Amino acid sequence: MNYYASVFAFLLFQTIFSQTLSLPEIMKGDEFIGYQPENHRWSIDGSTIYFDWNPKNEKGNSTYVWKKGMKSPELLQKEISFTEENFEDQRQFNEVYYTLNGNLFSYNKKTKAHKKVIVSSGRISNAQRSNNPKLIFFQQNNNILQLNLTDFSMIQLTNFKQGKESEKKEKENFLINQQKELFQFVNDQEAQKEWNKSKSESDEKAFPKEFFYDKVSMEQLTPSPNGKFVTFRQSDYPTSNPTKVEQFITADGYTKNTNARSKVSIENFSKHKLGIYSVEKDTVSFVSFSKLSGISEFPEYYKEYDNLKDNEKTEKAIVMQAPIFNEDGSLAVLEIRSQDNKDRWIVQLDLNSATITELDHQHDAAWIDGPGIPGYAFGRGTLDFLKDNQTIYFQSEASGFSHLYVMNLKTKQKTQLTKGNWEVRNVKLSNDGKSFYITTNTTHPGNREFYKLEIASQKMIPILTKEGAHEVEISPDEKTLLVRYSFKNKPWELYVADNKPNTTLQQITFSTNKTFDSYPWKSPEVITFKAKDGADVYARIYEPKPENKNKAAIIFVHGAGYLQNAHNFWSSYHREYMFHNLLTDLGYTVLDIDYRGSDGYGRNVRTGIYRHMGGLDLEDHLDGKQFFVSQKGIDASRVGIYGGSYGGFITLMALLTQPGEFKSGAALRSVTDWAHYNHGYTGNILNFPETDPKAYQKSSPIYFADKLQDQLLMMHGMVDSNVQFQDVVRLSQRFIELGKKDWDLAVYPVESHGFKETYSWVDEYTRILNLFNETLLKKD
Repeated sequence: MNYYASVFAFLLFQTIFSQTLSLPEIMKGDEFIGYQPENHRWSIDGSTIYFDWNPKNEKGNSTYVWKKGMKSPELLQKEISFTEENFEDQRQFNEVYYTLNGNLFSYNKKTKAHKKVIVSSGRISNAQRSNNPKLIFFQQNNNILQLNLTDFSMIQLTNFKQGKESEKKEKENFLINQQKELFQFVNDQEAQKEWNKSKSESDEKAFPKEFFYDKVSMEQLTPSPNGKFVTFRQSDYPTSNPTKVEQFITADGYTKNTNARSKVSIENFSKHKLGIYSVEKDTVSFVSFSKLSGISEFPEYYKEYDNLKDNEKTEKAIVMQAPIFNEDGSLAVLEIRSQDNKDRWIVQLDLNSATITELDHQHDAAWIDGPGIPGYAFGRGTLDFLKDNQTIYFQSEASGFSHLYVMNLKTKQKTQLTKGNWEVRNVKLSNDGKSFYITTNTTHPGNREFYKLEIASQKMIPILTKEGAHEVEISPDEKTLLVRYSFKNKPWELYVADNKPNTTLQQITFSTNKTFDSYPWKSPEVITFKAKDGADVYARIYEPKPENKNKAAIIFVHGAGYLQNAHNFWSSYHREYMFHNLLTDLGYTVLDIDYRGSDGYGRNVRTGIYRHMGGLDLEDHLDGKQFFVSQKGIDASRVGIYGGSYGGFITLMALLTQPGEFKSGAALRSVTDWAHYNHGYTGNILNFPETDPKAYQKSSPIYFADKLQDQLLMMHGMVDSNVQFQDVVRLSQRFIELGKKDWDLAVYPVESHGFKETYSWVDEYTRILNLFNETLLKKD
């Protein structure tokens, strides 16, 4: 047996028999840890707490309830999909209305009785209260209907129909003209017909006029609270070329081919129009956005390309969200995002004239994003009205960090309510409209604290500021907080607390298993080190006991790019967290870096990877290695690196663009060529392959395959619909053609991007541990 094999055998024996941690156990994930509560919410009246939980290790979550006075949560005995959640816009009503399985129901808060209101084959959705308490609106068959709750009469407000309007006109011919010339009877009949038609059109219509839409999608049908208008979006999506995912392990023994996402391309731009239907006038108008600031401006990077810099300027493709109305429907605002990802506008919409007034324009030379700001998925940001019905609030990164602003629509005065080098993560307006409840990372980027923000004074009152993360749901009467809380070495649990300054949490769930609790889990210190460009880089460090330290180190790279992992709360990378504990038991030092592009640190960190993934983000890992060597006594020749998804990509870029820096690397489900990844995420950061090929070439590992000289292990699920198996196949072919030998590939036939099966996790991490033991441990 050679030296490395004997060392590994000894360490494996020590892991299994001397330590409480073993790979087969920790790779069970939540089955080993204990399933934590999710989706916590209040009942309508605030008397009951509902959440999803699996304390008995069943096949999936069930609904549990907790009320004041209960010793512990109980399984909801009557399994119903609707569990009395709090309806914000119906809080003042005793009878609330909701849709379930395409039908309309009501729920009485006093009697706690559910009642069928409309059960129909035509699917009902988006039940919405009018500002008239006797009326509600709902959507059915791409139209808006109004239901009177007094006599339950129902009126269809719109009459949108798919297809083309056919105009049947009689063709003039010789015989028709001859009949008109010869017979007064024919002319009299024609005159009578025209009179009847004119009379009919002048009478009050009982049904709205048909408005046809052809090969577009009718989306976001939204009635104004007063029922006078209905806004809608017509969307024309391109026919994209889907990718294919091949499944080799199937029940019938035949392979199965399924469609998946398209690849990033400027050809994926969609076309959108905002329409306004006037109920009183029975007319449709469309809104023009041509006067928006910067809508015809080219991105800065166009200047680098001869084929783009002199292009004739045209309006950018945009996508708009459904309007937000004030309480009486007299004012409406909406947000718009450009599809080149550089601009976000907030505008006021005049429903009568179908015109807009620009209120706020946010431009970013890189891309628009950040907490509370619409992302590439066309979702909403923070935008709504205060109780005065004339002031809006929203979030913006104008200061470099996502903060909360208000603007009065009469005066157009904008006020920044929160300030500082920290972010507002969540926003909720209080019942009286005088305060916000906000979640922030004020005290540390790795915390999620909860404050009450008084609007008039801009005073922030601390409520939950303990280190860790607080996910808060406020009871309908705002007296009690339902909190999901976690710490670095303490998984998520549910708590209740009084809604008051510096309150105390009372734990109501206990989810962790005895085997998990028996191990002294490390609370890794969150440190900072300096990058070469002077930036502070945050990281978690896992250190072994001094007597166990082996002078070898491993750097873990989190995935998703825009994600935070060097924080003070329980990580979504819980298997990796436990693996790092196991590594420190074996003498390794581990660093988990929030590199450039990570969440939680403001705009400049977020956009630090613009047009060069594998640039500053990789430099941060090289600087992390230097921190190891200069501050922690690590041998520079004994440092490995690993990660999955974006973490796998960085691992590849480390070994392929900085050969010799890392002794070995393990790349899991890695992007190898960004031109083959999805449209939304990639287009934000690298623009588009057709317009910015330079960004794609310098950011894609496949172009640097000839530089491989260190030991590389690649692992990939064969049915990965996100980073597809083709990625690792294409890079493997490059290595083969280049004659490279220092690489291995392990494939997982039944796994997608996020592995599900414990045996796959065990195999994967056994290979990673073997790689590091064999390459990083040596005789002194």
